[in-house]
Amino acid sequence: MPIRQLRERLGMSMAELAEKMGVTVATVSRWETGEALPVTSRLGALADALHCTIDTLYGRGGHPDIPDAS
Repeated sequence: MPIRQLRERLGMSMAELAEKMGVTVATVSRWETGEALPVTSRLGALADALHCTIDTLYGRGGHPDIPDAS
């Protein structure tokens, strides 16, 4: 599931995610648009911030904590 979708399902702004991750809003924007990818060392923290697993960040499996909006 894309980072943007996970973040929005939590009602989190890009600024809030950036603060949690210790990066700039521009960095979060690049992650969400696919211009850049988070470095491997940040994947665990990103998964924690988005309440998901690293597998979910890679598009494998569903999101265990947030039901689908469909």
